[in-house]
Amino acid sequence: MGILNVTPDSFSDGGRYDAPDMALAHAKDMIAQGADILDVGGESTRPGAEPVAAEDELSRVLPVLRKLAPLDVFISIDTYKASVAREAVKAGAHIINDVWGLQRDPDMAGAVAEANVPVIMMHNRETVDPSLDILADMDRFFERSLALAEKAGVPRQHLILDPGFGFGKTLEQNYQILSNLQQLKKWELPILAGASRKRMVGHVLDVDTQDRLFGSLAVHVLAMQGGAQIVRAHDVKAHADATRIFQAMKELGSLHAE
Repeated sequence: MGILNVTPDSFSDGGRYDAPDMALAHAKDMIAQGADILDVGGESTRPGAEPVAAEDELSRVLPVLRKLAPLDVFISIDTYKASVAREAVKAGAHIINDVWGLQRDPDMAGAVAEANVPVIMMHNRETVDPSLDILADMDRFFERSLALAEKAGVPRQHLILDPGFGFGKTLEQNYQILSNLQQLKKWELPILAGASRKRMVGHVLDVDTQDRLFGSLAVHVLAMQGGAQIVRAHDVKAHADATRIFQAMKELGSLHAE
């Protein structure tokens, strides 16, 4: 999953692709580099970012989605607002990516059900609590998300889980989740991992945002080892190569055993 932020203030690439033609060119580059999904976002979710009204968010994403619609790639809309999700699907989005796991907008589960598309439900927290059992908190969160999806009539085969690296978590909690990611397999749902260029990488390596590629690759390969089936990243070519090597290990490495 290639990241396509059409925002002026995202933490890594804000303002670089917020014009539709620039976004289209970058989308084509990511597809050529191996992206299977493009994740379009019109509101920064970095810590401290200013909330964006639905009308403003739509004014950013709809022109881009219409340009992307003819491309041979899946498109996800990164939003927690039901009104934005509905219009984005009409404009060509195939997946809804909700960083609040259907729990911020009470109408979101219904919007997902109406659209009849897959939804990524990410674990999130309003505040950071170092004393929290983050794995237990994630379990409770996903139980609520799954209950909301079921009540709204979202088919289970449309559900994807995201542990939410970097969202409402301490550095230690992020790595605790990474070390125990396989616990999410109990839900028997696909898992997405997204740690690209995040502070959990930067803090360990003591590097700036643009120098976090190698650390991001390491986190994502470990996440795939833990069961992640989708990797969300800024640097598509490097991650596409890494996933191909990982898949080769899984597929070719099992031939001798057979």
